[in-house]
Amino acid sequence: MRSILFLLAFFASTSAVAEILAVDRIVAVVNEDVILESEVNNRLRTVRGQLAQRNTKPPSEQVLRTQVLERLILSRLQLQAAARTGIRIDDRALNAAISRIGQQNNLSLAQFRAALEADGFDFEVFREDIRNEMTISRLLQRRVRQRIDISDQEIDNFLSTNKTQASANNEYRLSHILIALPEAAAAERIEAAKAKADNVVNQLRNGASFKQVAASNSDGQKAFEGGDLGWRKTAELPSLFSDTVLQMNIGDTSDPIRSPSGFHVIQLADKRGDIQRHVVKQTLARHILIRQNELTSNEDAQTRLQQLLIRLEGGEDFGDLARAHSDDRGSAAKGGELGWSSPGKLVPKFQAEMDKLTKGQISQPFRTQFGWHVVQVLDRRDYDDTEQFLRAKARKFITKRRTEEETQTFLRRLRDEAFVEYRLNDL
Repeated sequence: MRSILFLLAFFASTSAVAEILAVDRIVAVVNEDVILESEVNNRLRTVRGQLAQRNTKPPSEQVLRTQVLERLILSRLQLQAAARTGIRIDDRALNAAISRIGQQNNLSLAQFRAALEADGFDFEVFREDIRNEMTISRLLQRRVRQRIDISDQEIDNFLSTNKTQASANNEYRLSHILIALPEAAAAERIEAAKAKADNVVNQLRNGASFKQVAASNSDGQKAFEGGDLGWRKTAELPSLFSDTVLQMNIGDTSDPIRSPSGFHVIQLADKRGDIQRHVVKQTLARHILIRQNELTSNEDAQTRLQQLLIRLEGGEDFGDLARAHSDDRGSAAKGGELGWSSPGKLVPKFQAEMDKLTKGQISQPFRTQFGWHVVQVLDRRDYDDTEQFLRAKARKFITKRRTEEETQTFLRRLRDEAFVEYRLNDL
């Protein structure tokens, strides 16, 4: 149950102990919507719990309230953008997501709901918090991730520049603080942000806790996690930081790094290396496929394949039978041969059945979404696919880097273009 409570710390408004005031004050107007004081108070309780779990001393009440309010504003803006785009999470998708959360705690949906309510949580409010998180994720998928297209030329250029570093698989654990600036900020505001960033660097270099300084000063999305960006391969480093990080020793703190989002301060918490080669076990196999369709029922397909298996066991040639009977016309012309396959290339059921076989052995009939199969393993080998592996990783790295950069740009513009009015000075 402790894992459930830890999960719920990320959803501020689910607690039944939240104090809904008889007269709830508006603390901010966000375009056509409002943020209430009770929402801020609920989220404050959650953030304090997160900081306590990480043994991080919270910043002053004023700083914490300001940061919480800004995050609520950004969340509200994203939900508004999603509504304008027509994004909606239906109940079926929502229930499936909540069921997965329950399964991670070894509970059915009904048991999960009962456990939440027994601990004083409002299940319906929890559902809406999950719906909002899914809505924002789908918005970013549509507005940012789906627009990122990585060409082969980009991968070639990346590998030509980073191949030595990427193949070495060095990893770096970074901590990050962002002192944010709006787009086209005035010179005075830029100067003030730079002074704040310089002060942050001085605190860190004089031994201050990065987690504490991040929680008190950072506008980054990981502020309440102490600014921890986790482990990243060399090629996964944001391009803005990569040259700086490669020159740093463990424990070093960078000078402020300017970007369109503001000033960044990074600290190298740790680094490690990994092996260079990537060797996989490949399998050379052939198969016969009988599909079920309007004319061939599932039972008929299974029976036909069982008859072919009897002929194979009687000594008939697998290739000849595949050419004459297999419904996989691409492989049938080659006697059923599928070529050398690496783990994960074939559908899971086919892979699992193939992996059970020894060299030369023929499987019993089995079914996948494509129909009924028998498969024979012809050979196995260890294959060094480092080049293909590095290309796949390069594509993943470039996509992740560009997604992070584009997401920050999208969120900054969303905030800059919004109408936000603060109603209470004491927040």
